Amino acid sequence: MPHSFGWRARTRSMFKKQFRKHGLPPLSKYLMPVKVGDYVDIFADPSVHKGMPHKHYHGRTGIVFNVTKMAVGVRVNKLVNGRILEKRIHVRIEHIRKSSCQKEIIARVKSNEAAKKAAREGGEKVNLKREAKKPREAYFLAAPGGDGEITTIQPMPFSDLI
Repeated sequence: MPHSFGWRARTRSMFKKQFRKHGLPPLSKYLMPVKVGDYVDIFADPSVHKGMPHKHYHGRTGIVFNVTKMAVGVRVNKLVNGRILEKRIHVRIEHIRKSSCQKEIIARVKSNEAAKKAAREGGEKVNLKREAKKPREAYFLAAPGGDGEITTIQPMPFSDLI
């Protein structure tokens, strides 16, 4: 049998609905507010064939650059022959969802602003930089059944037995 290289080739698990989630998308999907500059994730809904993105864009995150009545224009980065190109694609609203990639950044900005305000009122300096996870504190492990004292062991001096 000849090898197929079609638009939906090798998408058996990619374009399938979850167990007991079959059928058309809910109305809330169509009423989702999307503005220019929002981060969205592209997830193709296999029950809606119109406006479906190419399989390469499935699972990618992009930024909205255009909103029409039925579709959304999304800027997505694509790796082509070792260079990253910015692709602009139009995808119907059924195939996108709001991305949560900015939640941590927005939460950190809010907490930093609150910390800065508190530091200004208190008159002290505050470090707002993220820090790597520190190594664990050192401790001595008591021997089982021991009294908890530290014993130093020294090597025996070399002696020639011959």
